[in-house]
Amino acid sequence: MLIYRNLLPIKAMTFDLDDTLYDNRPVIRHLDEQITLWLHQNHPVTAKYDARQWYELKMKLLYQNDYLRHDVSLWRFTQIKQGLIDLGYSVSAADSAASDAMVEVDHLRNLIDVPQETHRVLSLLSQKIPLVAITNGNVSAKKIGIESYFQQVFRAGPDGLSKPDADLFDKASRYLDLPRSSILHIGDHPITDVLGAINSGFQACWYNDREMTIMQSNRLHLLPHVEIDRLEQLCDLVT
Repeated sequence: MLIYRNLLPIKAMTFDLDDTLYDNRPVIRHLDEQITLWLHQNHPVTAKYDARQWYELKMKLLYQNDYLRHDVSLWRFTQIKQGLIDLGYSVSAADSAASDAMVEVDHLRNLIDVPQETHRVLSLLSQKIPLVAITNGNVSAKKIGIESYFQQVFRAGPDGLSKPDADLFDKASRYLDLPRSSILHIGDHPITDVLGAINSGFQACWYNDREMTIMQSNRLHLLPHVEIDRLEQLCDLVT
């Protein structure tokens, strides 16, 4: 554990989910691979687009509607729907097919094996202070078995703009009804978590399990209050 700023007494914690409480990278790789196969099997015309073309469409849609970055489910749905329209589907047929695809996406998105150490730490912490989850992703805390540790879960899209925007931090602060300086936010991302938390008046904990130094992380614009490389270290911060 490395402490960079004076830590005030911690009365509550907010947690990022993806890549903080579990490794989300293989989950997304598997999702992308399997939803591509699902589309090829159920809508063979989609095979006419390769991965590069699907990515270019995704970025084109973002350019046309910047809000999509704040709702990853809506972004993927819009990408699939527009791709099918471009490949010859009617608007209604594309909408129906994209909706079906998102059911499969939701299933694949929540195939996460949360480490036992994460369960252990969250259980210990939740017995001492309130915990709230705030995530930019579309994972279901209930489906992956961690909902019981949190008093509330806020997700970008349904609950507001994505981090580092203040929306989710603001909602967490209002829900907890505590001074922002007494809330510690824990997350792996230097911008969405560390910068977002500090700009919102929270204390920030950078979860750095990739053995990256402060100097190596060119996205770390502000020093966090504390840096950890194991979740269990959080237990030392609360009494």
